[in-house]
Amino acid sequence: MGKNKLAKFAEMETFPHVFQVPSRELRAGDSDFNLKGKWNEIFFKNNNPIVLELGCGKGEYTVGLGKQFTDKNFIGVDIKGARMWTGARESQLSGMTNVAFLRTNIEMIHHFFAAGEVSEIWITFPDPQMKKVTKRLTATNFILSYQKFLKNEGLIHLKTDSNFMFTYTCEMVKANQFPVQFMTDNLYSSGLTDPILGIKTYYEQQWLDRGLTIKYIRFVSEYRSSFTEPDVEIEYDSYRSFGRSQQHHMPEESERKM
Repeated sequence: MGKNKLAKFAEMETFPHVFQVPSRELRAGDSDFNLKGKWNEIFFKNNNPIVLELGCGKGEYTVGLGKQFTDKNFIGVDIKGARMWTGARESQLSGMTNVAFLRTNIEMIHHFFAAGEVSEIWITFPDPQMKKVTKRLTATNFILSYQKFLKNEGLIHLKTDSNFMFTYTCEMVKANQFPVQFMTDNLYSSGLTDPILGIKTYYEQQWLDRGLTIKYIRFVSEYRSSFTEPDVEIEYDSYRSFGRSQQHHMPEESERKM
């Protein structure tokens, strides 16, 4: 591990708004995080709605939304601390009181929030996991997990460069009859003027610089007792994602992801 990463990890330990909880601790005791059900009362000290950014990376949305909407509380979730450090440090230096970061596996997210504690979920540029349905952050197994803490009729936002991920999510939404508030396969040509969507992540800008379109869907997560996994074949993306720790060239069109 490089000295730069070690320095970031050390600084993260000093941030009062960063919570780092190894999954093994939760699995070992089958216990929940001590702020579960108490984020507003103990940490934020207000009754404002809580919004999660899952797979927050550098935390651009967590921080950007927190600056735009001071009447909401935002929590960025990711397992990569070196990435998260960027947003954590910016929010700390800016003195933001409506932003927090949680370093853990998203598969364990239900251990951190109580029923109805979260109002919205943002999923920004996730790995599409084209060969692993249960790893996709909009797969029905994840929707079931989100349902444990997301308010009934809470919102889920997906923003992605991946046509595969976008198509899969649209099919999942259709199969389960979730109401769609907005959907586009070319966000910046859609005519939507919502300032939220003007926030661009580090990876998003790379895609835009290479001429790729950005897809977006916002749907309402109504309670379901069971879910239908879409049975549809989707063409794989014809390019490779940028690695989270390094950049890759854009390959030939024939090169397929994963």
